[in-house]
Amino acid sequence: MELSRHSSIILSITIVTTFASFVKSSLPQGLQTLNISSEISTDPNITASFATDFGMLFNSTPGAVFYPSSPNDIATLIHFSYTSSKPFPISQRGRGHSTYGQTLVPDGVLIDMSSLGHTNYSRINVTDGPIPYADVGAEQLWIDVLNATLKHDLMPRMLTDYLSLTVGGTLSYAGISGREFKHGPQISNVYEFDVVTGTGEIVTCSREFNPDLFYAALGGLGQFGVITRARIALQPAQKRVRWSRLFYTDIKLVTSDLEKLISPDNNLSGIIDFVEGEVLLGVAQASLIGFTFNFTNSDVQKIIDLASDNNGPIYLLDAVVFYNDTTATSAEQKVDLLLKELQYTSGFAFSYDIPLLNFLNRLHYQETARSSQGRFHPWLVMFVPKSKILEFDSTVYKATLNGTNTVGSLLIYPMNRTMWDDEMSAVTPNAEVFYTTDFLWTTSEANDTKNITIKNNQIQNVGEQLGCKEYLPHFKNQVEWQKQFGNKWGKFVSRKMKYDPKALLSPGQRIFTPSGIN
Repeated sequence: MELSRHSSIILSITIVTTFASFVKSSLPQGLQTLNISSEISTDPNITASFATDFGMLFNSTPGAVFYPSSPNDIATLIHFSYTSSKPFPISQRGRGHSTYGQTLVPDGVLIDMSSLGHTNYSRINVTDGPIPYADVGAEQLWIDVLNATLKHDLMPRMLTDYLSLTVGGTLSYAGISGREFKHGPQISNVYEFDVVTGTGEIVTCSREFNPDLFYAALGGLGQFGVITRARIALQPAQKRVRWSRLFYTDIKLVTSDLEKLISPDNNLSGIIDFVEGEVLLGVAQASLIGFTFNFTNSDVQKIIDLASDNNGPIYLLDAVVFYNDTTATSAEQKVDLLLKELQYTSGFAFSYDIPLLNFLNRLHYQETARSSQGRFHPWLVMFVPKSKILEFDSTVYKATLNGTNTVGSLLIYPMNRTMWDDEMSAVTPNAEVFYTTDFLWTTSEANDTKNITIKNNQIQNVGEQLGCKEYLPHFKNQVEWQKQFGNKWGKFVSRKMKYDPKALLSPGQRIFTPSGIN
């Protein structure tokens, strides 16, 4: 496949009056004279609507909201701040799905990336061939990318569990799900992308061209630039899935089976396409299993009884086989083999056949069903070394969270570190196999949020003692960030100085202090 070889450019600025001055005195008045076709709003009603994010845990109002009509406009804005005598902080926002104010930018300029999708030219272009790929705008939702590629009987090689997230957003973290064991995270399935650096430079980069910026920006938390386009790896799409949901009462058995299913040395790993696990803390959470696909009322009652009898957490393993109508028999044989080899509780195996799209977009239906359950989302995601997962279970699920009734999915599944490129900014534990443990809480009560935050802090303390790393990280100061990055910290800092020397970008992460900003 021929990758594009755009040269880097710096955009010039022509002075013309195009929009009203800012109401925030900390923002330079010269900003109102930029020659851009985009819109900048300082309307208090608009800026207030961008003052929080999906987590609803922090509130910080931007000085202005920027609606770009092209990547060039983003470059113009950033370059203006970089060269200004009074530079201002800039943050980018896709769906605002961060949970601890990572995209917030008090008194700065917030770039509404979704505005790029309102242009007249296509922002999703699929190319078929021996190595198929899709060039997509970073503001595009993964569900829209999936739907566009399915029209060509193709699909992204790696998708997150929740598809109403932007391409640029997940690439700035890693992009994980139960397909990681086959393809690695989403950042390992990108051929190239365009990024606007903290100096206003537009750069196309890949493993071959500008590789240092390529590796920096993938998993870089938005610290090195604003990704505006990405070339995503595709693969042939199947039509249907056979989804097996198996229940366990013993953490040792479920983790043994999960690790068996992702091991390249085990024949079972070659027959499945997706593997995840879930923790149900007890009867309260078991009763919510009906929010997910295909559990009948009698199924739910049976699972509730299992949780009641166990008097503690029970565990769910999801193993999925993708197939076409012509391979249905083969898929059934694969599932039969799985059920013979795995150690689930007898009588607690449920298998369903559903369309591929319904499975991949399953969390959309769960979100719709749970929309009335709450609006606060104090999420926490930890990467736990394999050697510590049993201790994590006994300390967190069976002790810290004992008696917790808050709604939320608690995912648990292993990953292979060999599937992650260590040159990228994303951080993993020092372990060949590690687990992602997701605490995806949802509540409608502010008091519940405070209590959950306390629990999250306790979980974080356990994680620090066990050598865990955070995914979707949020820390209060640079010392904590340095612990998070470990031996990657030095390279992370040097890359920041190279690509965003004034630390203008993504101040909501609280990693660096912007220079020259009053």
